[in-house]
Amino acid sequence: MYNFEALNNEDRNDMLSSIGVKSIDELFEVIPKQARMTSLDLNNGNDEISAQLNLKKLSSMNKTDYSCFMGNGARNRYVPSLISDLASRFEFLSCYTPYQAEISQGSLEIMYEFQSLMCTLTNQDVSNASVYDGASAAAEAILMSARLTKKNKVFIDKNINENYKKVIKTYLWANDIEFTFDENEKDNNLCAQIYQTPNKFGELVDMPNKIDKELIISIVDLMSLVMFEPPKSDITVGDIQSFGIGLNFGGAYAGFIACKDAYKRQLPGRISGKTVDKNGKTAYCLTLQAREQHIRREKATSNICSNQALVAFCANLYLRKLGKTGLINIAEKSYKNAHKLAELLKENCFEIQNKEFFDEFTLEVGNSDKFLAFMKEEKILAGTKLDNNRILVSVSEINTDDEILNYVNKAKRLSLARI
Repeated sequence: MYNFEALNNEDRNDMLSSIGVKSIDELFEVIPKQARMTSLDLNNGNDEISAQLNLKKLSSMNKTDYSCFMGNGARNRYVPSLISDLASRFEFLSCYTPYQAEISQGSLEIMYEFQSLMCTLTNQDVSNASVYDGASAAAEAILMSARLTKKNKVFIDKNINENYKKVIKTYLWANDIEFTFDENEKDNNLCAQIYQTPNKFGELVDMPNKIDKELIISIVDLMSLVMFEPPKSDITVGDIQSFGIGLNFGGAYAGFIACKDAYKRQLPGRISGKTVDKNGKTAYCLTLQAREQHIRREKATSNICSNQALVAFCANLYLRKLGKTGLINIAEKSYKNAHKLAELLKENCFEIQNKEFFDEFTLEVGNSDKFLAFMKEEKILAGTKLDNNRILVSVSEINTDDEILNYVNKAKRLSLARI
C-alpha cells in the first residue's frame, strides 16, 4: 500500500545519520534555547466557510478611510488596475530565474525597455535592469565608485533619507569603506560624494562641484525628473515605487542605477541589450551580467541577485500606460496640489521651511507627536515625523481639493486650540 506520509521516521533517521547526528534535538543544539520556538500556538483549524467569516471579521477592524499625506520614500499614488492584471499573468509571475536568459525574449525585452526609460528620465547613458531597492542602489553606487577610483572614503550628505543612511552604513561597514557626514572632512581622497534631491526635507538641491576625481552620486525621485532637469551626476540612483507600485506595507519595491557609459562595467546586476539574430530579426540578450550567479564570486561586482524583475515590469507597464503626456499630467498635478496645501497653511500662520520643493515639504507644527496624533483622530495621516517640531508632508495627484482644505481646517483648529 502506498505511504502518503511525506516524511517518515525511517527517512528522518537516514538523513540524521548521513550528517552525523543522532536526533533532531542534537541537530538544533547550536541554536540558543531562548531563540527556539516551543509552539506555533495554532488553533485546531477551521473549515473554509468559518475561515472566510473570521477573515471578514478581522478585516472590518482595519481603518482604511484616511486621507494620506505620508511619504518619505514610499508614495501613495494611483496604481492603474491593468498593472496587477497583467503582472499576475503566468508568463510574468514566476519564481523561476532564467539562467539561460536568451530563451526568455519577453523578459529581456521588458528589461531593455525599463533600462531605456530610466536612461531617458535620468539623462544617463546606461542603466541596469533594477536592483533590490533605492537604498541598496545608493550603497552599490558607492561601492562602484570605490572600485572605479581605487579609494575607500565617501562623503554622505547629512540630508539624505534616514533609511538610505542605515542601509549605506551597513554596506560600507561590511566593505571597509570609510564615510563622513562632515563638510569640513571633504578632501581629495574621496571616492564619491552622495546627495539626494529632493532631500529628506523635500528640498530640491543642486549637485556640488568636484574636489578632485571623485564621482558624484545623486539619489533622485523619478517623478520629480518629469518636471525638473535631472541632476548632473556621474551615477544616478533611486527607487521606482512611485511608478505603479502600491504601498504594500513597505514592499516589494525596486531600485535602479544609471551611470555614464565609461562606468558601465562596474554596474551590479544585469543589463539587457538589443541585437539581431542570424536571420536578421530583433533579439535580446544579457549584454552584461556581472553578478555572482553568472561569474566567479571574486570577479562579481555584487551578489545582489534580487533584481526585482517583476516590480520593474510593473513600473514599465505604468510608464507605457501613461505615456509622456500622462506622466507630465501626474507630476504637474502633484506639484500643484503640494504647493496649494503649502500656500494655504502659510496663510494660516504655519511655517513652511522650504525654498524650492516638488511635492513634499517640511512643516513646522510645534509638537510633532501631538499634531500627528490629533490629525489621525480626524482621519488624516498628516505626514512623517522629522523631529520634535517638524513633519514632512507629501502630496500626490490623488489628494483631492476637499482633502487639502480639510487638512488646513483641522490643522488650523489645533493651532487655535493651543493659543
